[in-house]
Amino acid sequence: MSTPQEELRERTKRFAYRVIRLFRSLPRTPEAQVIGKQLLRSATAVAANYRATNRSRSQPDFVSKISVVLEEADESLFWLECLRDNGMIRPELLAGLCTEAEELVCIFSASRETARSHTKKH
Repeated sequence: MSTPQEELRERTKRFAYRVIRLFRSLPRTPEAQVIGKQLLRSATAVAANYRATNRSRSQPDFVSKISVVLEEADESLFWLECLRDNGMIRPELLAGLCTEAEELVCIFSASRETARSHTKKH
C-alpha cells in the first residue's frame, strides 16, 4: 500500500505527462508555442519540486519547498486558462487538466498551511 506522499508524487508526475501530451497537440502559432512552453515548464516543475519536498531537512524547509510547488501549480492553471480563454485549444480538451491543476493548488495550499501551523507550535 502506498503512502499519501507516494500517491501525490505519482499524481504530479501524471499531471506533467498530460501537459507534455497537450503541448505536442498545440497549434504551431507563435503565441500558442510561447504559452505552451511556459505551461510545460511550470507543470513539469510541479512534479520535480514536489519530489524535493520529500527530502526536506526541517519543517521551515518543507514550507519553503511546498510554497514553490504551490506557485508552479497555480502558474500552470494560469497558462491553461490562457490557452482556453484565447481559443488556442478547445475548452473541453482542457477541462480535465484545469480541474486537476485546481485540485493540486488546493492540496498544496492546505499542505502549506498545515505545515505552517506545525512550525508555529514549535
